[in-house]
Amino acid sequence: MFSETAQVAFTIVAFLFLLLGSGTWIALSLLGVGWVGLTFFTSVPVEKSLATSIWQTNASWTLAALPLFIWMGEILFRAKLSETLFRGLTPWLGWLPGRLLHVNVLGSGLFAAVCGSSAATCATVGRMSLPELDRLGYDRTLAIGSLAGSATLGLLIPPSIIMIVYGVAADVSIVRLFLAGVLPGLLIMSLFSGYIVVRALLSSRVTSSVHQQLSLSEKFRDTRGLIPTVLLILGVIMSIYAGIATATEAAAGGVVGSLILAAYSRTLSPQMLTESLMSATQLSCMIFLILSGAAFLTTSFAYLGIPAAVASWVGDMNLHPYTLMFALCILYIILGCFIEGISMIVLTTAVVLPLVSQAGFDLLWFGIFVIIVVEAAQITPPLGFNLFVIQGLTGISIFRVAWAALPFFILLITGAAIITLFPAVALWLPSTMDR
Repeated sequence: MFSETAQVAFTIVAFLFLLLGSGTWIALSLLGVGWVGLTFFTSVPVEKSLATSIWQTNASWTLAALPLFIWMGEILFRAKLSETLFRGLTPWLGWLPGRLLHVNVLGSGLFAAVCGSSAATCATVGRMSLPELDRLGYDRTLAIGSLAGSATLGLLIPPSIIMIVYGVAADVSIVRLFLAGVLPGLLIMSLFSGYIVVRALLSSRVTSSVHQQLSLSEKFRDTRGLIPTVLLILGVIMSIYAGIATATEAAAGGVVGSLILAAYSRTLSPQMLTESLMSATQLSCMIFLILSGAAFLTTSFAYLGIPAAVASWVGDMNLHPYTLMFALCILYIILGCFIEGISMIVLTTAVVLPLVSQAGFDLLWFGIFVIIVVEAAQITPPLGFNLFVIQGLTGISIFRVAWAALPFFILLITGAAIITLFPAVALWLPSTMDR
């Protein structure tokens, strides 16, 4: 039985990679492969399955948070948030070894909390930090590497677009996922800043000798513009944590708050509002189309019996749970060399989640684990998205950017290993909701 299923699975996967390799859109590739699977290998009515799977996936109140969080990030992106971040963080980092290099880490962490996109975080923070770090004489390799690694925090620190996608695909609470991402996000930021500190202590050449001394009042003056954004972030996250609002309601409040901040900073205009709305609509439609294709492919896999057969096969191998996690880590890193994060999640959910459940892992915890690994995949050549963004900002070869990002890739894998050995890092905060 499994041999027949294996032959079908091999045929379908080969067809999928053929479509992806031909340049076909990922969403259309998923839909096409699902159609082939049901048409040629089952007697299931394709049209009914297609309509049902797409409706069940997209007709979700929880998923309504996704376009709202994207719009919130687009508004703040156009409200000159990157300038405010750089100006507000700079005065407070002079005492740390590495000084302004930490702006990449802290700035990316803060922007990630209002954006939820790795590429947008990389582009926004990089436009401000890289020219300034170059001008002041900071080590360019470390500056580029720290930006590439830190920008991946856009996937992990809530509210995160990919968390919403995983939560819908795995039927896991979005609110609990957001809470589960907080401590691992802080852990990754600490690893990055710790590495910068060590590098700065080992070699004074990685930092600039130019350092502006400011009084306490001057520091607060420069930080004043950052306070409203930080309050908005805290308001969104705490409203979810306190049970005052659902993720969707908090996202709607975040949009209103971002519009108020844009009006306060005098960047709100009909043109800005139209551009932010159109950009959010385009990105949301792309994600919804990918989710629809993945849902249909998942339905096809279920009728073909592929997830159950793979789970049974892996179960018969009696793999140690940590061995399974190591294998999945390698799988996602390899996939990340060719496709982007959201597609990786939706493409593998149908097969991977039964294996994870069977191994005894919490699907909430696995969501954080897989997002960290996907983060690492964002800075692996040849198709790591953050590498392309930095190449566009600097004009440097993508492989030089990848080499600069290598230490931060290793730190991300270290973070995944830490939460594997100590799951409470991800699960403690969500568990407080049950008390």
